[in-house]
Amino acid sequence: MLNLALGCLTSFCLTLWIVKHTSRAGSRWLDTDLTGVQKMHAVPVPRVGGVAIMGGTGITFVVGGVFDGNPLGDALLLFGCAAIPFVAGCVEDVTKRVSPRIRLLAAMAGAICAVYGLNAVLGRVDLPIVDRGLALLPVAIGLTVLTVSGLTNAINLIDGMNGLASVSAILIFGSIGYVAHQVGDWLIMSVALTMIGTILGFAVWNYPGAAIFLGDGGAYFIGFLMAELLVLLIARHPNVSAWYAAVVAIYPLFETIFSIYRRKFVRGRPVSEPDGVHLHTLIYRRIALRGADYRDLRQRSRRNARTSPYLWALCAVGVVPASFFWNQPVVLFATDIVFVGAYVWFYACIVRFKTPRFLLGHSSITPPATSQETRR
Repeated sequence: MLNLALGCLTSFCLTLWIVKHTSRAGSRWLDTDLTGVQKMHAVPVPRVGGVAIMGGTGITFVVGGVFDGNPLGDALLLFGCAAIPFVAGCVEDVTKRVSPRIRLLAAMAGAICAVYGLNAVLGRVDLPIVDRGLALLPVAIGLTVLTVSGLTNAINLIDGMNGLASVSAILIFGSIGYVAHQVGDWLIMSVALTMIGTILGFAVWNYPGAAIFLGDGGAYFIGFLMAELLVLLIARHPNVSAWYAAVVAIYPLFETIFSIYRRKFVRGRPVSEPDGVHLHTLIYRRIALRGADYRDLRQRSRRNARTSPYLWALCAVGVVPASFFWNQPVVLFATDIVFVGAYVWFYACIVRFKTPRFLLGHSSITPPATSQETRR
């Protein structure tokens, strides 16, 4: 528990320092783009929360290594691999000049470093036909790099509403830490606890009101470490089903797959082009904002915070079964099917303006008319 507590404290303090010194750092730290199709905030907010999470993680790894909270060498090696995509994302946060391709290559480079430094290779997916191909090391490395870079970018894709990516990541890391405890893997469990702590220390500044954002650097750092822990868990422990990784992170993974399909095949646009029709965006605009005055910045901020719990519940659809049935591939596969069906149904309902009433909650109540409107 040292790693969790220390990670939370250091991340909280570093985030506080960043929030208090934003005005001195100038506009480079602020996300001043309020008009982008994927932008949901109403005022400029610092976009470098990843600096606090990475700083808190590094400090915790060192102190934890000294006091036997985690294996120091392996933890720092994993930290160094995660620094590669973090730097690419952080530079983009500050300069807005790093292309999606460069950031993707940075995630791939970090994954390759982990392959050779930590032997983090995905040698099985528990599908006999595919597993035969993975017996060839180059094929296994290629799949590992693709998987790690995919999940790294997936966390960035869901980072669109207050608290959405951070709390979803806490849920997933909580499950990873629990399974690691079950199989007795000290490294994975300690890193998972560290990430829960550092993200939690940041999240109190990001939800319900957002005084700071993760930014690309923070999202890539979280996504990369999440992906690597899942690869290590499967590579080190044959009793952990490979389907566990596919289920516990199904929300960000399927959001990415569905977005690629929607952009490329439905709308005929480049995959890397941002849009405003993600599930969390639609929930915000068609459920959370229902009955609100869009011109009122305070209402928009409160409604922003109402959006994330819908997606936390959706994320839990994968996380909870994965945590209890991590060694039962049939149950995990069935969970994947249920999640995909629920996601597509939910998305289709919102797009067609047929959202079930039980999902609308209080946002479905239209504010009473003023006396002036009544006279009219």
